[in-house]
Amino acid sequence: MASTVPGDLTGALDCVVVGAGPAGLTAATYLARYRRRVVVLDAGASRARLIPASHNCPGFPLGVAGNRLLERYRAHAVRYGVDICAGRVGAVRRTDDGFTVQMEQGDVPAWTAANVVLATGVVDRLPAMEGRDEAIAHGVLRLCAVCDAYEALDQHIAVLGDDLDAALAHARFLRTFSRRVSVIVGQGMAPDGSGRRVSDEGIGIHLGPSRLALVQGKCQVRFADGSVEHYDTLYPVLGADPQTQLVRALAPGTDAQGALQVDRHMQTDIEGLYAIGDLVSGLNQISVAVGHAAVAATAIHRSLPQHLA
Repeated sequence: MASTVPGDLTGALDCVVVGAGPAGLTAATYLARYRRRVVVLDAGASRARLIPASHNCPGFPLGVAGNRLLERYRAHAVRYGVDICAGRVGAVRRTDDGFTVQMEQGDVPAWTAANVVLATGVVDRLPAMEGRDEAIAHGVLRLCAVCDAYEALDQHIAVLGDDLDAALAHARFLRTFSRRVSVIVGQGMAPDGSGRRVSDEGIGIHLGPSRLALVQGKCQVRFADGSVEHYDTLYPVLGADPQTQLVRALAPGTDAQGALQVDRHMQTDIEGLYAIGDLVSGLNQISVAVGHAAVAATAIHRSLPQHLA
């Protein structure tokens, strides 16, 4: 990971990409191949790094670990001259000529660019669980049913939520993959107030989890009444927090979930400020994020002078 400023990156850039996940690295690769001056700022917190193995990422039929996938995206970008600089961004500010990207950590105090691409993603709200990191690494605690429910075929699956309707909707989706799907929600979430019941679709509903733990390769759930259940896979449906704090002062448009609103070019309502990947409402998938990146990078290229200086 680069940590110094190459001579040709001094002065204003065509674009600063904030975030070095699949979306950010793809956008930078496109921009570099468009012969634009671009830098990627990497805080080292891509959500993709948590993926034990993805089997729905195109081109990897045998699966690929998130860290390995990031290495390949990074190598692709670097091949075309993209500089990836370690550091944490503190704020993005508007200027007369574009933007200043102020750093909290890094060798460069600030970057200036005509455009900024935000690829900062979301942070999942995870349950309190003993052995949580190990559970994620071994596919016991899974964060995306669209991504990996196929790997939970015919397993005993639980959906953990704080909203009964949302949890049931997620459970219905999972019934495509297994007949044994249950919902676990907080006390008082069931309309009839009962501790346990079964929905019309045959989905078990349990209230009041008091302890979650990874035990012998399964998720052990202890309930308030003292009973214990073991699940092969647990899907939390607790939401996620879009990482938009860097542009809060600019007040771009957001939706009800706090995700940034963009036009068909992935541009926010602030000219020159683009958002891609999970930061934008929709299907949070690597393939979708990569598509966002291609659209945004091409729009930026077309907005800039189309001839060599």
